[in-house]
Amino acid sequence: MKSVLVIGMGRFGKHLAEKMQQLGNDVMIVDRNASKIEELASKFTDSYIGDCTNEGTMRALGVNNFDVCFVCIGENFQSSLEITALLNDLGAKYIVAKGNRDIQARFLKSAGAAEVVYPEREIAENLAIRFNSDNIYDCIELTADYSIFEIPVLESWVGKSIMAVNVRRDYHINIIAIKKDEVLNPVPGGDYVFAVDDHLVVIGKASDIFRLSSKVKDKKRK
Repeated sequence: MKSVLVIGMGRFGKHLAEKMQQLGNDVMIVDRNASKIEELASKFTDSYIGDCTNEGTMRALGVNNFDVCFVCIGENFQSSLEITALLNDLGAKYIVAKGNRDIQARFLKSAGAAEVVYPEREIAENLAIRFNSDNIYDCIELTADYSIFEIPVLESWVGKSIMAVNVRRDYHINIIAIKKDEVLNPVPGGDYVFAVDDHLVVIGKASDIFRLSSKVKDKKRK
């Protein structure tokens, strides 16, 4: 369990705080808008109404006691930058800030953010990838070159084992899980035999996976 501070109760901050709590973490929420905190206070053990651009407010929170501090201010970049800098000055252990553009990320990291996330951009990019191909169900970008994709099994693979298909040699990808009826089978052995309704969770270069998915008959919209 981690101790987590989430500053800013917009849509992103709210969903982040709720998920972190569901995962068993100790979460404190903060926002300058009293109505937002009052709406959520019953869901969280710790909540605070205050302006986090104020040093006194930040000192009162004891930010150095949290394992992770999230800055989820989306509309006011100046406030986000000031809050990140204050967290850093007051000894926050690990700061994650929300950004919208690369230039914001550079400023936020200079102010002390260990990581900068782009939730809107990441959602948009994932949607673009999913709907660019009829045979990609989901994707997670790891680097500029490598990603994790969920794709349907090729018809020609059904009834064959992973070893027989030799996906690593012939297709330059690795199968890290098989998903069937929402049940995940992680790290399947080479003797696993593909079934017609299998979804493959694969890792590799996006170009190789797109090439492979283009060989699958259109199953996604059926």
